Amino acid sequence: MGKIVRTISRDGMVMCCAVDSTDAVARMEQIHKTSAVVTAAEGRLLTAASIMGTMLKSANDSVTLRVEGNGPVGMLIAVSDGSGNVKGYVGNPIVEIPLKPSGKLDVSGAVGEDGFLYVIKDMGMKEPYVGQVPIVSGEIAEDITNYYATSEQIPTVCGLGVLVNPDLTVSAAGGYLLQLLPGADEEIISHVEENIKKLPPVSSMISQGMTPQQIAFAALDGFEPNVIDEYEMGYVCDCSRARVERALISLGQAELKEIEKEEKTIEVGCQFCDKKYNFTQNDIRNLIKAIQNK
Repeated sequence: MGKIVRTISRDGMVMCCAVDSTDAVARMEQIHKTSAVVTAAEGRLLTAASIMGTMLKSANDSVTLRVEGNGPVGMLIAVSDGSGNVKGYVGNPIVEIPLKPSGKLDVSGAVGEDGFLYVIKDMGMKEPYVGQVPIVSGEIAEDITNYYATSEQIPTVCGLGVLVNPDLTVSAAGGYLLQLLPGADEEIISHVEENIKKLPPVSSMISQGMTPQQIAFAALDGFEPNVIDEYEMGYVCDCSRARVERALISLGQAELKEIEKEEKTIEVGCQFCDKKYNFTQNDIRNLIKAIQNK
């Protein structure tokens, strides 16, 4: 399991949340069998979603991040509950493009620099909150930073990183989100900027054994930070046969009757965890009866 920690400066002016998401991103790679650059892209998005999930008011709330860029990876989706547990989906799991001149994976090239980042928060209201901002780089962290600046007017710094081994397994993954709270003055802003400049890349800090608390405290160096809370997090899919049945019922009687005629058994797969659910003709008939009895 990974770990996520939320911290705040002693004066209450700066908050930092950091996470080691290595296990969750590794599980995503195993399920979706992603190429290296897609693992990096989706891994960053899952990490950001986990952090944003813990900032929701209730463990029952959820946040969905959806990136739709013009790059070859297509759509990326990451969903987190209020405890930071995540699940994800990728449009095209296999993308092979040249590395950057620096030798790093070209996440921006895979995602694309034109498109939108959508943030959907389901907080138990009648309608979910939906925020939409243009992609500014396709590197994910910069796009999350831009979302907060544009949609929520909160000065934010986001760092995300995924280190992929030559055999495509995940060596390290994690991230941090630092936000200035109301009342932060120019001196605090300058201090934060200096701290961020000194931080090594996130994937380097994780691979060197730094814990989320150590990363957060490094980002808040000089601010006498305290831990607010911490959680274990992982890749968790909450799919079930009952949920799939509800999805099939939502197709309506006419379509279910067509399925019953054409297929002896249908297989429905979960896009997040790839678990398969089988439904016989008799199962479909029972779903039709359930609609009729409503």
